[in-house]
Amino acid sequence: MYVADSRSTPATPAPAARSTRSGRRAAVAPTVLALGTVSLVTDVSSEMVTAVLPLYLVAGLGLSPLGFGLLDGVYNGFSALVRLVGGHLADRGGRHKTVAVLGYGLSALCKPLLLVAGSLPLIGAVLAADRTGKGLRTAPRDALISLASPAESRGRAFGVHRAMDTAGALIGPLVAFLILRQAVDGYDAVFTVSFCVAAVGVLVLVLFVPSRRRPPADAPATAPAGAPRASLKAALALLRVHEVRRLSLCALLLGLATVSDSFVYLLLQRRLGVSDQWFALLPLGTAAAFLLLAVPLGRLADRVGSRRVFLGGHLALLLAYVALLSGWQGTALPYLVLALHGGFYASTDGVLMAATAGVVPAELRSSGLALVQTGQALARFGCSIAFGAAWSAWGDRTALGTATGALAVCAAAAFALLPAPSRDTAPSRATDSKERPA
Repeated sequence: MYVADSRSTPATPAPAARSTRSGRRAAVAPTVLALGTVSLVTDVSSEMVTAVLPLYLVAGLGLSPLGFGLLDGVYNGFSALVRLVGGHLADRGGRHKTVAVLGYGLSALCKPLLLVAGSLPLIGAVLAADRTGKGLRTAPRDALISLASPAESRGRAFGVHRAMDTAGALIGPLVAFLILRQAVDGYDAVFTVSFCVAAVGVLVLVLFVPSRRRPPADAPATAPAGAPRASLKAALALLRVHEVRRLSLCALLLGLATVSDSFVYLLLQRRLGVSDQWFALLPLGTAAAFLLLAVPLGRLADRVGSRRVFLGGHLALLLAYVALLSGWQGTALPYLVLALHGGFYASTDGVLMAATAGVVPAELRSSGLALVQTGQALARFGCSIAFGAAWSAWGDRTALGTATGALAVCAAAAFALLPAPSRDTAPSRATDSKERPA
């Protein structure tokens, strides 16, 4: 089915992406399912490494906590910085798949290099290259999803993809756990198996994702005369489009008050006294909730509007912070916090991309998605640094209380900025206005 899809180049959308006349829900496009499979396999590989990397660096190589903190900054910062580059390269000539293959391939090649990198500079270079690959592939991949899906089911398409992606995030740590228990050279075995799995993901992308870009499922038969051409100037000019500017500002504001996942798990451990051997399983709770809720919340976004679901996700995160601040230490606390945390991601990750795709022209789809993603990622990175400094200076409870208040203020500001319509409409709305990018 996928191979046939990749070889066909009709001018109209694929049947799988259309709504049926009888009113039944149309199937998710084969491109979305193929990309979901790529993300699932790749996340198994990457989460295998993520699960053991802190222990490998600190206990295995004797890296200091400060050194690990610097590496963690490199690991997360590089991805945000290169997303705009990946988006721009993908939009030039519609080379979304080519740039995605480059990104996935670069990350895959970094896995075996961890076997020979034994110093801080070398490890930092490998991690920077891995995050560069992630930054390059994210926007082109999301653009392919949006271009293969009609506007009325775009939230569902992103939900399906994110659910498949999260399934990989659940499997990866479990595979790493089993390898460490069975293998003599556990870390070397994890990195080797991770590389093999990542290579399979690249192979699936090359074979089963269409090479030629079809017009979006809701695009007109011919491009408008004033359609923007892909360039860095045009990408930055998207901020002059009212809807894009509001979405970017809201993502930036809310990102500034979104505490890093690691801090949430550390706070939960402190409240409940979770032992070190069980600490690594806390992220699986978030991933499980994300997996269960991604598709239903994507469908809800298609019905009531992406912006409402996006803001509702931050309300769930606010409730998780309040639960952590409370004096309650019952057995249900970790389940509640992790369910809210996973619900936050299910309501925001793919939903924000679906909303952005609805106001960005197809010719600049990757660049527009990367623009919003970069602002949000850099804001969250800044929040993590500020939260860590506040924790060191005032203690964890005061730091979380400050973050909770900031999130409430930012959510109120975002609600004022985004008076959501009842339903997100076609992506041509922004491009039909006079605020067309240069």
